[in-house]
Amino acid sequence: MAIIKKTYKDQVVDHVYELLLTGELSPGQQLKESLLAAQMGISRAPIREAMKELIMNGLVDYRPQVGNFIPVLSPKEIIDSYTTRGVLEGYAVMESCGNFSADEFDTLFGLTEEMENHALALNQKLVVEVGGQFHDLLISRCHNLQVIEYTNRLSLKLHILFYKYWGTLYDAREIGRRHRLIAEAVHAQEPLRIEQVIREHYRQTGSLIAELRQGA
Repeated sequence: MAIIKKTYKDQVVDHVYELLLTGELSPGQQLKESLLAAQMGISRAPIREAMKELIMNGLVDYRPQVGNFIPVLSPKEIIDSYTTRGVLEGYAVMESCGNFSADEFDTLFGLTEEMENHALALNQKLVVEVGGQFHDLLISRCHNLQVIEYTNRLSLKLHILFYKYWGTLYDAREIGRRHRLIAEAVHAQEPLRIEQVIREHYRQTGSLIAELRQGA
C-alpha cells in the first residue's frame, strides 16, 4: 500500500477542516494566518496556499482589506450547494455505472451498513467519513475529470453541514435506507433511476438543512 506524504499546505487544509467539523471554528469567525502558523509551527507560505484552496472550495471567504472568514451560508446557498452536488454526482454515476466490479458493488452495500451502525452508535465523525467513502467510490469510475474536480470541491463543505445536522435530519435506519437506495440503483444498472435517486438524495438533505438554518 502506497504511503501518501502530505504537504504542509494539505496539512493546513485538513487542520481547518477538522476545526470546522468539531465546531472550534464557527460561521462568521475570522481565520487568522498568523494564528494558524503559530498553532501548526510552520511558516505562513503554506498557510496562504491552503487559504487559496479553502476559498476555492467554499470553506473560507476572503474579504479584501479585511481578511479570511468562515462563511455564513444562507438557506439558498445551502440548497444550491446540495443541488449542484446532486446534479454532478448523478451524472457521473449514471455515465459510469457499467464500470463497477462485483467487488465494488459489495463494497457499496457494506458501506451503507457501516454508516447505519455508526449512526446507531452516535459516532458522528465515522458516519461522515464512511459516507464520504461511499460517495467517493460512486464517482470513482467516472472519466470526466472536470465533473470529478467540481464534485470534489463541494465535498468538504457538505460534510461539515451534514456532520452538524444529520442527527436532526435522519435516524440511523433512515441513513442506511437512503444510501441503500443509491447502491441498489447502481447495482441494477439503470442510468435514469440512478440519476433521479442521487439528485433527490442531495435535494432532500439540502432542503432540510436550509429549513433548520432558517429557523435557527
